[in-house]
Amino acid sequence: MLCTTCRTRPAASADGLCTRCAALYPSPEDRPVSVTPGPTQETWHRLRSPVGLGRAVVVLLGIVIATDLIAVGAGLIVRNAYTSTMFADRVYVTNDAQAYANVLYGAAGALQSLVMLATAVLFILWFQRVRLNAEVFDADEQRMKPGWAIGAWFVPIGNLWLPRRIAAGIWAASGFTHTDGSRRPVSQAPLNLWWTAWVINLVLVRYATRRYEQADAPQEIVDAAGLAVASDVLDIVAAVLAILFVRRLTAMQGERAALGPYPHAEPAATGAVPS
Repeated sequence: MLCTTCRTRPAASADGLCTRCAALYPSPEDRPVSVTPGPTQETWHRLRSPVGLGRAVVVLLGIVIATDLIAVGAGLIVRNAYTSTMFADRVYVTNDAQAYANVLYGAAGALQSLVMLATAVLFILWFQRVRLNAEVFDADEQRMKPGWAIGAWFVPIGNLWLPRRIAAGIWAASGFTHTDGSRRPVSQAPLNLWWTAWVINLVLVRYATRRYEQADAPQEIVDAAGLAVASDVLDIVAAVLAILFVRRLTAMQGERAALGPYPHAEPAATGAVPS
């Protein structure tokens, strides 16, 4: 009987491997188990459930989507109002439709800002909670101190990538692990898609806002309003992806907490993060 791996030398082991392949490819029972140092019972009590904050963030993100839809409608009304006053000589004509469109658009923008502020505050609180939990799960995966879970969002320019770096560490530490301490890789697609959409939308919103503030002629206002509508649509996409990200990461932390401190022979009896 030939070796089941190289198919050239006679088998010399019960697994059907030759002497050389048996040395190169030991059976699972003979392989040393690498266990990454993990949390202990002494640190486990630091965990706090992110479920409540996560649900609140999801609700507010839903409201963000609703306000974005209102803003899209207001932006289209602005475009229609100013398009109707564009003549061959580009004479600017003020009328009631434009005044109504401007008031409506301003109100929609104010509502968006209010809801976005409330959502940002709650999201950052949730983000800090999952970051602190990640410190318990696997401190080695965290490349920045816990305080940066809040501070990174307020660093000019740096807020385009620092929170993503922190989120990657949280995601890795919260990945579902086996009871022997080994890790099963979890796709970062929800994180990457959300962050990409959020950064692109952030840049587009700032550009569209600047264009709208500088617009004077009807054509300029129409073009700027079109950009604003596009940014609102992209914000809806980013909000949907943020909901998926928040829900997935919150669930991952619950799954990780259910295992308890590892190495652990059997999963913990409870499936919830300690409160």
